[in-house]
Amino acid sequence: MPEYKDLEVMHLPDTGIHMTRRRAVMTVLIAAALLLLLLGLRFLMSRTDCGTPEGRIQFLSRLGWEAAADSETHQTLILPAELSEVLEAYNRMQLKQGYDLKRHLGERCEVYTYRVTNYPDCGQTVLATLYIHGRRVIAGDIHSTALDGFMHGIKRD
Repeated sequence: MPEYKDLEVMHLPDTGIHMTRRRAVMTVLIAAALLLLLLGLRFLMSRTDCGTPEGRIQFLSRLGWEAAADSETHQTLILPAELSEVLEAYNRMQLKQGYDLKRHLGERCEVYTYRVTNYPDCGQTVLATLYIHGRRVIAGDIHSTALDGFMHGIKRD
């Protein structure tokens, strides 16, 4: 086989295909770009439009919560310019699930609450609350209505 001084050739085993290093690198880069594109499209398609009642119910369902659509309550809220001690504690819970109310201080959001129908082993009324800005969830929790109740994030661990 002749020697190539300016062009390195790689021999792929058992295929008989000769590929330059540059062509191999370009092939890998193109494959990586296609993979990133597919993952990006999947991410965009999996985002639920929470600006609609159906979208909010679907969002909760994806997290494993069954919510009674006919129990929806709604209110408009303007988040304070600064977090109080109570809201700071609530935001720490939100940070653990990937949300941050500090990014929305002073902004208007819509608050939707639903009765959860599949909370395990609980004789109390359990509600799911979603804070929506535009069409995106910016915070949320699951809580009971009992005086000695509980509250945790909407995302299951």
